[in-house]
Amino acid sequence: MNSFAGRADPAVVAAAQKGDPQALTEIVERHRPWVYNIALRMLGDPGSAEDAVQDIFIKVLDRIGSFEGRSKFRTWLYRVAFHHLLNVKRSPGESHVSSFDEYGANLQAAPDQELDDIPPPERAVLVEEAKVLCMTGMLMCLSREQRLAYVLGALFELPDTLVAEILDIKPATFRKRLQRARADLHGFMRNQCGLINTDNPCRCARKTKTFMNYGFLDRNNLTFQRDRIASIGEVASRDAGVVFEKVTGDYPALYREHPFLDPTQLKERLSTLLDDTPLGDLLDS
Repeated sequence: MNSFAGRADPAVVAAAQKGDPQALTEIVERHRPWVYNIALRMLGDPGSAEDAVQDIFIKVLDRIGSFEGRSKFRTWLYRVAFHHLLNVKRSPGESHVSSFDEYGANLQAAPDQELDDIPPPERAVLVEEAKVLCMTGMLMCLSREQRLAYVLGALFELPDTLVAEILDIKPATFRKRLQRARADLHGFMRNQCGLINTDNPCRCARKTKTFMNYGFLDRNNLTFQRDRIASIGEVASRDAGVVFEKVTGDYPALYREHPFLDPTQLKERLSTLLDDTPLGDLLDS
């Protein structure tokens, strides 16, 4: 039983700085799902996201002894996380995409195929997986700064003042990034995506088998549906106030339907990190 579960960050952080292992575990448990889901939308594939989350928490735990409380701990932790995600090496998910023009051309060139040989229940899951994969690819067409602005401002609907505080920029700068990201992404979707404009010929169900044939979608190892615990929209509206003190369109609404994930293997990796690493190696003296 974790005695720190449900307690406010200051009490947990104070105990963690003294080396309390339960407090350290609570910090990881409290923030891991959010950091992972933001990392996944930033880097485009689970492996890179999991590696990034582990690196982020190593940094957080390594520096927690120097946290002086001049800002809220939440602000400090997510500043570490977001700056890491903006500067980490380019992921395989990003490397597969270079621009909206190239992405659109590849989608148009992908042949339409039917899924009649797949049972309807599995077919529905595969089509949903293809939809999320495709829309994640669209996110990868944005620059990292624009992508982070869109993920935080449009998907998780965080206030511009809060994001600006975390990123240490002016709210107007964040709003400009978000506006540009919306214009670029929504413009592409309006001209390409059948989910937004029914006049567009592209349909998720018709591209799913091609995604499977190209190796983008593994029928036996789903990326987004396997560890689903809720949708982004459900978790953001329910829990964002606890983590971010959140003040609560068609385009971002589609992304908010995407799964909010909490992979078991990531929990185990971070648990092993805490169990196997001496506290003296994690905490500044």
